[in-house]
Amino acid sequence: MKFFLIFCLTLTLIHGKNIRFEILGSGGPEIDGRASTSYLLWIDDKAKLLIDLGSGSMLRFEQSSAATEDLDAVVLTHMHIDHSADLPSFMKAGFFTNRQNSLDIVGPYGNNYFPSIREFVEILFGKKGAYRYMQDILTSQSDSFELIPIEIAKGEKKTLRYKDFTLNFITVHHGIVPALALRIDVGSKSIVISGDTNDEQNTLERFAYRADLFIAHHAIPQETNNFAKELHMTPSTIANIAVKAQVKKIVLTHRMKRTKTHEEETLKLIHKDFSGDVIFAEDRMKIDF
Repeated sequence: MKFFLIFCLTLTLIHGKNIRFEILGSGGPEIDGRASTSYLLWIDDKAKLLIDLGSGSMLRFEQSSAATEDLDAVVLTHMHIDHSADLPSFMKAGFFTNRQNSLDIVGPYGNNYFPSIREFVEILFGKKGAYRYMQDILTSQSDSFELIPIEIAKGEKKTLRYKDFTLNFITVHHGIVPALALRIDVGSKSIVISGDTNDEQNTLERFAYRADLFIAHHAIPQETNNFAKELHMTPSTIANIAVKAQVKKIVLTHRMKRTKTHEEETLKLIHKDFSGDVIFAEDRMKIDF
């Protein structure tokens, strides 16, 4: 028995943690049969990190059998509706779980057009908020659990460490919208989520260096108008980042009607320079490490 326990411990040390990344929502703001942007990080069969809560993500979270009690943090990459709309539903559902410890919610700074993460949760749940009847969740006296906002300032590079994983954040260019990209490190494995950005400041190349998985938001085709290019990366930009960063695999998500008819073209453009795997995301897609 003692030998068996030592053998199991040795296997754990050799192989590390069981890591799974799930695409809860692979769509954008359109009504197209997909949930909007949302992701889950699973470690040893427990959902530890929830990224973005676009419309439909709450249902996908339920379908995944994830438990709110297991989460260490929630991240909102920015405050567009298709990345944040289901937060109130998620918090209301949390009242009916057994979770008691506080939950971090990480998001960007604000400006004249968008609230910061602190302002956002105050607008929703504060004393004068839209859902003010749930204002206790912003206090330690909450009847369910306390929501603790953590704000990433403009230009800030921030690291947050949790028991099973580390998060690194940078701010990225998404037009007038304060937005974040994040890198998740679990042992020797790395996942980088571009968030919505056109990478105008060329920050993703270094940030995604040698990532095992590059989650790239593919919301526009190669040929599009200048306004769309102010917000999102073209396929050639995604390929350029992936090559220079030496990432192992690309997952293209935030799929929209305007890109659907160009996906074959997108693959050709990316594979022209990038030799690794390129996958189009689907709702509830799971990627194991």
